[in-house]
Amino acid sequence: MAGVQDQLEIKFRLTDGSDIGPKTFPAATSVATLKESVLAQWPKEKENGPRTVKDLKLISAGKILENNRTLEECQIPLYDIPGGLTTMHVVVQPPSEKEKKATNQAQQNKCVCVIL
Repeated sequence: MAGVQDQLEIKFRLTDGSDIGPKTFPAATSVATLKESVLAQWPKEKENGPRTVKDLKLISAGKILENNRTLEECQIPLYDIPGGLTTMHVVVQPPSEKEKKATNQAQQNKCVCVIL
């Protein structure tokens, strides 16, 4: 019985309503590891996808999950129900203003030479 409760089946709901998963994870899995899994399985055809784990936020039961916590520590609802499927919402953070400015400056600082 302990083996059943040590596993959690999770699907990840993206903002457009599509899903990644479901996939089974041990209760000792960190939120950062879940984000890595989502990043690896992210549909390539989707625009504005995350570039790094830091771009992702996982939300379960209205709470933003912290990277350093495990599923067990987050007290995920339905964890105690054998065979229960948990849906976590995935939000991609837009680039910060600093990142946008750095990208724009890098593009503006390009030197272009034309020889006729």
